[in-house]
Amino acid sequence: MKKLSFVSPLLLSVVVFLASCGGKEKSSSTGWNYNDEKNGGFEKVEYTEQETGPGLVLIEGGTFSMGRTEQDITMDWANIPRRVTVSSFYMDETEVSNLHYREYLYWLDRVYGTDYPEVYKKALPDTLVWRSKVGFNEPYVELYLRHPAYNDYPVVGVNWLQANDYCAWRTDRVNEQILIREGILRVNPAQINEDNFNTDAYLANQYEGLVKDLLVDYNPNRDTRKVVMEDGILLPRYRLPTEAEWEYAALGLIGNTVYERVTERKIYPWNGHVVRNADEKYRGEMLANFKRGRGDNMGTAGYLNDNADITAPTVSYVPNDFGLYNMGGNVAEWVADVYRPLSPEDKDDFNPYRGNVFKTQLLDEEGQVAEKDSLGRIMYRDVTEAENEGRRNYRKADNINFLDGDEPDYIQYKFGATSMIDDQARVYKGGSWKDRAYWMSPGSRRFLDQRLSTDYIGFRCAMHRVGSPVGFAQKKAKK
Repeated sequence: MKKLSFVSPLLLSVVVFLASCGGKEKSSSTGWNYNDEKNGGFEKVEYTEQETGPGLVLIEGGTFSMGRTEQDITMDWANIPRRVTVSSFYMDETEVSNLHYREYLYWLDRVYGTDYPEVYKKALPDTLVWRSKVGFNEPYVELYLRHPAYNDYPVVGVNWLQANDYCAWRTDRVNEQILIREGILRVNPAQINEDNFNTDAYLANQYEGLVKDLLVDYNPNRDTRKVVMEDGILLPRYRLPTEAEWEYAALGLIGNTVYERVTERKIYPWNGHVVRNADEKYRGEMLANFKRGRGDNMGTAGYLNDNADITAPTVSYVPNDFGLYNMGGNVAEWVADVYRPLSPEDKDDFNPYRGNVFKTQLLDEEGQVAEKDSLGRIMYRDVTEAENEGRRNYRKADNINFLDGDEPDYIQYKFGATSMIDDQARVYKGGSWKDRAYWMSPGSRRFLDQRLSTDYIGFRCAMHRVGSPVGFAQKKAKK
């Protein structure tokens, strides 16, 4: 009886509480119920954690020494070591392949090909990058992008601008597929011109699509509603990784860390200071696709040292400790940053990045998001100093030259050695099938005009990690 008398008041209080609030969660700030149309309907969704987008791997962020891990052979002093912190993010497990890029080209031709053929032509890789004045590479010009034998090889001949356009397209296709999977939209293969799914346009109520179902709206003035950002259903944007993100992911120090102590310094994305596999089963085999020496791209017939004369399939060699393939060789990769030789000294020590041009959506006279452009995209403009008056963190839109003398056109740096560096010079990282082992050090950095492309530069996409920097799966494993 004593046990019963002790429990009963507790049970009674729970029953009274549930009856009083109808089982709904209350705001700890105001005491009002969430998700209750009787009191206004402010909604709080049940959210666990971010969904991992197709092709991505979670990169748990942290602090690391960014910069040179190898000797500064070029004597440029352009990668001075400096400790920085990178937030958690997602990165593609592999480079973007020819098959992935042809899927993109096919979609552009299907949607815009009739009325806006220039959109498709603008996205085409430059296959002529394979040509050499004194080398026979014509088969790659004709076959590398299109032939199914090269489906899973990294796409090349893509400039920095084209790589960004691909990331934007991929964002929309992934979010459209999520809405279809969740029963919000129907599949619409007949999209054409401006009538195509665009994430920004959907969130701005500028795109309807083939609606299958709508969400229940707790607002007493409405019955249903579309998906909004607060639902946590749509993923953040696919984009190019920053230089810091790429370098951090390539080093993969997570495999060399005991508590907060890095137990072994890395020169390459793998342990040790050599480029051959030390494992007994694979001893002597190359760990990446690179140029071993003058005139040696793959070794001797019967025992090819890296089994690749040019590029290799994107899933080749041993992945690093983050599970990423070919962060050391195969193709060098575009990153988001504008190049400056002293960037390591100038940039923030938290999520360092140079290249910010702040924009905002274009609004009409009534303050609403303006109509879509002819391609179905929401239009953006640079922010103005007038509308940022009073801000302390930034005033103008273009901050590429911040702390850099604000040169209007270009910076002349060792003219004749590294030519001219301007605001179109973009960083690319890592070594390639055409490079010596030196460039496979994650700290190495080079640059190229964003409008140019080569036969040895590709790219992979990244995505911001929202919320907790560590996924629940990793938390449970640590415990």
